[in-house]
Amino acid sequence: MYMLACGVVFFPGLFFISRKVLESTFKNWNDADVFVVSERLLSSIHATLATIVGFIIATASNDVMSDRHRLTNEFVWFGAPYMAFDIYAMYLSNYHSQKVRGHEAYMKHSLLTIKLFLLRYPLLVFHHMVLLTVFMPITLFLRTGLGGDFFIGCFFMAEFSTPFVSLGKVLMQLGLEDSWLHRVNGVMVLLSFFTCRILSFPYMYWVYGQQYTIPFHKVPFHLQLHCNLANLSLLAPQIYWFVLLCRKAYRLYLRQTGSTGQTSHKDGSKTD
Repeated sequence: MYMLACGVVFFPGLFFISRKVLESTFKNWNDADVFVVSERLLSSIHATLATIVGFIIATASNDVMSDRHRLTNEFVWFGAPYMAFDIYAMYLSNYHSQKVRGHEAYMKHSLLTIKLFLLRYPLLVFHHMVLLTVFMPITLFLRTGLGGDFFIGCFFMAEFSTPFVSLGKVLMQLGLEDSWLHRVNGVMVLLSFFTCRILSFPYMYWVYGQQYTIPFHKVPFHLQLHCNLANLSLLAPQIYWFVLLCRKAYRLYLRQTGSTGQTSHKDGSKTD
C-alpha cells in the first residue's frame, strides 16, 4: 500500500508541476501546448521507469516460469494510479487541443466532451482499463504458487517505445513535424515499437522453448489455450497500432518528398 500511495502522489504531482513550469517558462504557449506536453511528459517518465524495472526483472530471472522478483508487485502498485490518472490527463489534453481549435462543443467540460474523448481514443482508454482491471489483479492476486516474473518484465519493457511516440506528438503540437528531429524520432518510433511491442512475443516463446528444450514452432502447443489467447489479445492491438504508425510515416514521407520535388522544380533543378 505504501507504493500505491507513492504513485497516487507522484503522477498527479508530476503532471501539476510540469504544467506550472511550462506555463511560467513558455509564456507564448496556449493551454493545448501546455497540457499536451505535460501529459506526454507524464507518459514518458512512467514508460522509462517501467522499462528500467522490466529490464531488471527479466535479466534477473533464471527460471522463466518460477522466479519471482520483489520489484514486480511493487511497481504494479506504484503504476496503477498512473493508469487511472493518465486517462484524465489524456482527456484534458484532448479537451484543450479541441478548444484551441475553436470547436463549439469544447467551450466547457460536459458529458458531451467526455463522450467525444471516448469516441476519439477508444483503444487507448480500453488499454488502460484492461491493465487496471485485468493485468493488475492477475499479477497481484492470482499468481499463487506461480512466478513468471520474466514475462511481466518483458511486458514492462514494451513501454520503451512510449517516449519516442510522445516526443513525436509534442513535435507535431509545436509545429515541428517537418524538422530533422521529427524524422529521426519517427524511425526510432517504428524500430522501438516493432522490437519491444511485437517481436517481444515470439522472443518470450523462444526463451520458454530454450529453457525446456522445445522447438520454437512447438512452444504454443505446450502452453495452455488461455495463455496463447491472452498473448494474442495483447499482440493484436500492438499490430494494429504499428500499422497505423507505418501509414502515418508513409504519408509524412510522401508529403516531404512532394514538397522537396516542388521546391527543386521551382529552382530549375531536376525533379527525378
